[in-house]
Amino acid sequence: MFKEKIDTNNLPKHIAITMDGNGRWAKTKGKFRIFGHKSGVKAVRDTVEGAAEIGIDFLTLYAFSTENWDRPKKEVDALMSLLVSTINKETTTLMDNNIKLTAIGDLNSLPKKCQEELQESIEKTKNNTRTTVILALSYSSRWEILNAIKQIVKEGIKEDQVNENLFSQYLTTKGVPNPELLIRTSGEQRISNFLLWQIAYSELYFTDVLWPDFRREDLFEAIVKYQIRERRFGKTSEQIKEEN
Repeated sequence: MFKEKIDTNNLPKHIAITMDGNGRWAKTKGKFRIFGHKSGVKAVRDTVEGAAEIGIDFLTLYAFSTENWDRPKKEVDALMSLLVSTINKETTTLMDNNIKLTAIGDLNSLPKKCQEELQESIEKTKNNTRTTVILALSYSSRWEILNAIKQIVKEGIKEDQVNENLFSQYLTTKGVPNPELLIRTSGEQRISNFLLWQIAYSELYFTDVLWPDFRREDLFEAIVKYQIRERRFGKTSEQIKEEN
């Protein structure tokens, strides 16, 4: 059991996950892709509860990218319908576990019903304090960075005033610490336009587990392996040892 191996004094405050492999999982079962997406909901529930159980402050889940709109309309429509029903059903679970829900991305591009269900759940859970779950919906880093630039230009901020701290205030993750750990399931080893600014110094963890099979024990394993890595932030090992 990996949970017992976790150093609770060295937990990442923020974990981001690219939930990949639903379609391939369904294909191995001889089912349509939407069957994989529906089965992935169980993985979301168990992973969220696992993160809250050990004290992770923020968990960001890459649920739907701006590029996903280019998928077949039938699949997109089914995904949006699933999103509505899932948010509706899982709000009670979030409340029972004292978990706050929020979202990042071009939320105005979501169908009106999705926006309404999402906003209702965000409002109901806004005072919860145990863990914050951030859904990345209709999200991409390039969209986010361009949006931040447009806002800075619109406000007439001068060039010499722009620095990393100011720029971060215009990102959708304003007020949220950068993720120390990024997990991607399904064996794919790429970032896919996810939190590009925020993961500059994140540890990357890739697992062959397809998302519908991912459970809290897989999350705990990723954390254990994260904890044995040395995070240097551009410095040498000797410098890090001296500082500690």
